[in-house]
Parts: sequence; C-alpha cells; structure tokens
Amino acid sequence: MAEYEMQESNLPNEEGKRILFPRMVINTQRDLEDIAKTISQTSTFSPGDIKGLIIALADEIAYRMGEGCSVKIDGIGTFTPSLGLRKGIERESNEEGGQKRNSVSIYIDNIDFRADKEFIIKTGMNCTLHRSKKKFQRSSQNFSPDERLQKALKHLETHPFITVLDYCRLTGLLRNAAAQELRRWKADPQSRIDSIGKGSHKVYVRKN
Repeated sequence: MAEYEMQESNLPNEEGKRILFPRMVINTQRDLEDIAKTISQTSTFSPGDIKGLIIALADEIAYRMGEGCSVKIDGIGTFTPSLGLRKGIERESNEEGGQKRNSVSIYIDNIDFRADKEFIIKTGMNCTLHRSKKKFQRSSQNFSPDERLQKALKHLETHPFITVLDYCRLTGLLRNAAAQELRRWKADPQSRIDSIGKGSHKVYVRKN
C-alpha cells in the first residue's frame, strides 16, 4: 500500500493562489540486495546471479553513455548523459576574444532518465493509494535554509537516512533544488549531514 499527501505548489496560479497537488510519500528505499532476493524466489537464478547481471548491465550502460550514446532499455526507459562545468570554472563567452572552455573543464555531472510509458503503466497497476494522515506540506518559501536543515536533522533522529525525495517532501523543494541543498549540507562540516553510497543509491545520514 502506498500513501499520498497534498502539497502546496511553489508558484501561484493565474489567480494568484497556490494550488495543492498530490505527492507520493516515500517511506523507505529498496536496494539491489532486496530486489535480487525477491526476484530469485520466482526464478531459477540465485540472488548472486541477479546482482552480478544488474551490475554488469549498469557498467555497460555507463560505458555506452561515456562513448556519447543514449541507452534505451525496453520496458524501463532511456538514459542520457548530461554535461556541466567543473567548480570554479568560468562559463564560455560567445563574445570575440572571450573565454573558451576545453574538455578538461567539462564533465558528466548527471544522468537524465526518461521512463517508458509501459514502465509507468505497470507501476500504476501495482499501486493502491491511500491518503496519508499527515497534513499537506507548505512551500519551501515558508522555510529558511536553517529551518530546512533542522527538518532533515529531526527526520534523522527517527530514521537511519534521508533521501532526496524525503527532503523534497519535508521542505517543499523541487528535486534538483533538494539534491543541491543536501550536497551543500554535506560539504558544510557544521551541518552534521553526511552521505553514503553513490549515484542513485546515495542517501544522507547524520554525522557521528
């Protein structure tokens, strides 16, 4: 059973009012170990076989994207690499005689994922929604950065970790803004926020 809650939009509509929209409540995160065990129960493959195959698939997808390809996995979606400038590097100027950037200044900073419609439909078919008893979350504009940090720390008092989606739900930030702010908290030694894992498996924890 999945739960949803109503959240206030960050921006007002044409009438100047903030509308409410449904957001799924993410209570936990399943990892590869858990998924491999579940699949092995209905197949002839061992959990180790399944984990090895998925890790090999992830390595091959990363290799192909590193070659400048997007990768489409039927029934799941399409992975596309995106680029960014390294920290401290000035942007290239299109003015005559302006700064030019070479490959050393540019790196792959994210992977964009576009889900197949079939994948979305299957997820919906497996989803039975119930309204959460919690009241809807207000826009992040109602919280200062320090207030958002305190919400994360309070969450970590009763949970082993906090994900980007958890932080979105708690603060009202959109996903990219939430991810960026969690990275800033992690880089700030006074925030008491640290991270474990990498990529899509990265979660944030409280520093000892």
